[in-house]
This record gives sequence, structure tokens and C-alpha cells, in this order.
Amino acid sequence: MVEKERLVTAVRIEDDVQYEAGLRPRTLDEYIGQDRVRENLAVSIAAARQRGEALDHVLLSGPPGLGKTTLAHVVANELGVPMRGTSGPVLEKPGDLAAILTNLKARDVLFVDEIHRMPPTIEEILYPAMEDYELDIVIGQGPAARSVKVPLQPFTLVGATTRTGLLTGPLRSRFGIVHRLDFYGLPDMQEIVRRSARILGVEIAREAEHEIARRARGTPRIANRLLRRVRDFAQVRADGIVTMDVALGGLELLEVDQHGFDEIDRRLLLVIIDKFSGGPVGLNTLAVAVGEERDAIEEIYEPFLIQIGFLDRTPRGRVATPRAYEYFGLTAPRKDQRLW
Repeated sequence: MVEKERLVTAVRIEDDVQYEAGLRPRTLDEYIGQDRVRENLAVSIAAARQRGEALDHVLLSGPPGLGKTTLAHVVANELGVPMRGTSGPVLEKPGDLAAILTNLKARDVLFVDEIHRMPPTIEEILYPAMEDYELDIVIGQGPAARSVKVPLQPFTLVGATTRTGLLTGPLRSRFGIVHRLDFYGLPDMQEIVRRSARILGVEIAREAEHEIARRARGTPRIANRLLRRVRDFAQVRADGIVTMDVALGGLELLEVDQHGFDEIDRRLLLVIIDKFSGGPVGLNTLAVAVGEERDAIEEIYEPFLIQIGFLDRTPRGRVATPRAYEYFGLTAPRKDQRLW
């Protein structure tokens, strides 16, 4: 039974990945939102193509789901070169990275997701590779050890991270192009929902687009996920057309409220309010109380809650704001009543 559940889960994840790949824009003109980032990348890419050189290394940061991987694909496509993809945790041994780098052709793009999670030994190999396009490999051990430099083809490294602060100074300084992706505004989110619905062949009302976009937390990945689930709801319990009523019914079934909160968001805020008198509470304590991983809270849930003013991050821990109390119909305590 467990094995069957694992297989079903794997199939569902693979389906979601395929859907995401199908919905991804392929050019900067198709890419919606992040206007400042797009404009800067367009200039850098055009200049690199005119000179026939590899694009400077690119670092993309921001919360999960905002399109860092998609933008890496767009960069490679705009340059007219293939993209090789990997992630920081996967690169365990120097030989893993060396094998990838030596197989890159001139001007190819290497995408490293979660680049902040690379082991220090891998990072040391990247320094000469990024700066001088060569691998510095040590052969042998002890007194007989010698250093051999292996030349590489000029390539572009595109790194993506949700935690810029965890990148070391030497690695960060070797990126010539550094951009941060921010949460999307409602007009851009609605345009993303409209585009995805068109690609998926979903007939959707304009007000339903707006409602899905409004509850997607400013994140394209969440918007696409909600759209697919609402499409399923429309297919099974309606006539396949996503009207406003159908969208509301599907979102209610998903327990996604008007702020875009799901069950974990509500539980996180309630734990701070009920168990810790509104805070401050440390992140490790909060993770244990909620039953979620510390990194998941810090990278996935917390940025949005802070952005819309439901959570504060103080030196002593996380604090629920008056807006969080209002959301649950509660009265916020005065500052002198908190457990400071």
C-alpha cells in the first residue's frame, strides 16, 4: 500500500512538472511581469549576442514560485543555446560538477537551482570556472600531488536562490548580473491566469480570472495550480466552464480564502496568537508547534504573510500583527500586554 501511494504521488508530481513546463513562456516578450528584470536582461542578452560572447553569470533570487527557473529557460532560449540544469544539493562531489562543466559547449547555459545549498568543496571549484573558464583539479596525494588546469568553454551560470544571505561573498561577487524577483501585482497575475487558461484550453469568465489571480499570493506557480484544480472542479461538478460561481466553489473546496491563505497559513497565525500570546516566538519553536519544517516556514509561508502585514519578524522572534487578530475576529493586545 505504501509503495502504491509513493508511485501515485510520484506520478502526480511528474504531471504537475509537465504542466508547469507547458505553461512556461519561452521568450522575454511572452514573460509577464517583473518589468525591470526583463528590461535589464533584454539589454544584456542583446549585447552578448552582438559580441558573440557568453552572457555574464546571472543570479536570480526571490521566494519560491516567482519564475526563476522559467527565466533561466528564457535566457537560454533568447541566447539560442541549450540549457543544462541541476541543483545545489545534488552536487555532492567535485567530480559531479566537473563532469557537467567539461561537457558544456561555448555560450551554453548552466542552471543551478538552490545554489545556496552547494557544499563548500563544490563552491571552490566554481570560482576559477566562473572567472577564468578553467577547472583547477588536484591529482595525487601528499608530496606527489599536483594541480592541473583544465580549460573550459566560455559558459553562463544562472543561479537561483531563495536565500541570498546564505551565499558566500566570493560566490556572489562572481555574478555579473544580479536580480531579485518580487511578488506579482494583481494585473500581472490576472494576465498570467488568462494566458495559462488559453494554453490549457479552459473557458473562463473574466471575473473568475480575477478571483483566482487575487487568491494566488502574487505567485505564478500558485496561480497555475489553482487554475488546474478549479478546472478539475468545473469538469466534474459543472459543465466545464469556469464561471465566477464555479471558481468560488473550487477555491472553497481547496480551502483557499480571499487572502490566499490555506490551512497551514491559518494554523501558523493561530499558533502564534493562541499558544504564544501573539509572540514574539522563535522560528524553531514555531516550526515544532506548527509541525512544519523551519525552512518551509521561512521560505514559503513567512515572506507573503510579512508582505501583506499579518506577521512581523523581530530580533526576538515572530509576532502576529493587529491585522492577523482582525482576520480571526479577535482583539489585538496592547504592546504592554505582550510577553516581551
